[in-house]
Amino acid sequence: MASKSSVKPSAPGRRIQVRRSGVHGKGVFALVDIPQGERIIEYVGEVIGWDEAQRRHPHDPNDPNHTFYFHVDEDHVIDALYGGNASRWINHSCGPNCEADEDGGRIFIKSLRPIKAGEELNYDYGLVIDEPLTPALKADYPCWCGSANCRGTLLSSDLETAEGKKKSKKKKKKKNKKRAK
Repeated sequence: MASKSSVKPSAPGRRIQVRRSGVHGKGVFALVDIPQGERIIEYVGEVIGWDEAQRRHPHDPNDPNHTFYFHVDEDHVIDALYGGNASRWINHSCGPNCEADEDGGRIFIKSLRPIKAGEELNYDYGLVIDEPLTPALKADYPCWCGSANCRGTLLSSDLETAEGKKKSKKKKKKKNKKRAK
């Protein structure tokens, strides 16, 4: 008896597919070879202010550090929980094959190098938290990418670089939030 493939046939023109990831939860995979420098998908969802993002936080109380927020600028964030597409399932990697590219307030995921069919898409979230990067805080945002240069956390180790790129997936924490000891 022939075994069934876990990959469903794609519709004509489809280049990516969401499915189970070996990195974390769901992931996004290339169905065709994607050349370097190509826009793959736009990160979409409801555009809200940071005050509203704080009000909505956490999306899942059982996993409070997992959100679908993407920092656009100091006043706007995309919440892909509402109106999002497959882009919200692209996992983080410290050795990414994609990057986020801001263009006129819109965020596009673009390939950094050629991506082979079957390869999982990923980019460096470069999360920025308005708190000192303590070992405990880094542990709250673990990275499972497995790349040779993995820093062990989704948090950016270089605040200036992360802010300069303005391409970071970001979640602000309330400064006065009490941490359990």
